[in-house]
Amino acid sequence: MSPAEIEIIAREIHSAYQSGGTISPPSARPGFDLDAAYAVEAKLKQFREAAGHKAVGRKVGFANKAMWRVLKLETLLWAHMYDDTVHYAPNNSAALSIANPRSLKIEPEIVFGLKEPIAAPVLDAFPALAAVDWLAMGFEIIDCPYPEWKFQPADFVASFGLHAALVVGEKIKVSPGSIPKLVDELPNFKLRMLKRGELVEQGSGKNSLKSPALCLAELGAAIARRLPEEPLKAGELISSGTLTAGHEIARGDLWTAEVEGISLPPLTLRLP
Repeated sequence: MSPAEIEIIAREIHSAYQSGGTISPPSARPGFDLDAAYAVEAKLKQFREAAGHKAVGRKVGFANKAMWRVLKLETLLWAHMYDDTVHYAPNNSAALSIANPRSLKIEPEIVFGLKEPIAAPVLDAFPALAAVDWLAMGFEIIDCPYPEWKFQPADFVASFGLHAALVVGEKIKVSPGSIPKLVDELPNFKLRMLKRGELVEQGSGKNSLKSPALCLAELGAAIARRLPEEPLKAGELISSGTLTAGHEIARGDLWTAEVEGISLPPLTLRLP
């Protein structure tokens, strides 16, 4: 696609983001592929930065190899998060309102804070965690500009990765001595998603590419291959892929993520 076509699509998506409107998936247009999608994502980042917002990290999508086979993907996908979309939860409890929502869903995820860049591919969980300063339980809130949540992977990338907000719980420091234990815990911990105290779904660390740490490693490698000039940097936040299905949320909801098998406290989110 030409730069002019990329900019037209980016402006359409940005307008829908600002207004809460919907648009037709760009994948319906000739020539729109993942290369075009990441070009749109880069243009959206320019728009957000021009409006005074800083990119603070990246969120992961399609962290499931079974989906790769179905969708003919070679790796996971990602998009940027921003200083006005990332929120912290004092005492692991937060209230969040989303401007111009369309059809919101909630996803529980492990969030990493990097202390070192990941500029070259790493092969396993241990070196990925060596670059991590802290980890936390998080809620990724996603919203879809496409009717009936119907889209292709390239559409996902081009629409901020469906990112509406990230709520980050208590940060747990990652020290060199804690890494071997985390390598074992991250694939195996269990998670319970509760809505108003009622169990909705159970999940596991394995649901994020067999381990959130392996998901972080794969993200670093994927970015190094596609955009070597924009590697994961020290200070970035990484939301490492959902641990359950996404669940629809609405005003008045109270959601809690409880974990077992890793030292992370429960995280609660209210939608007033």
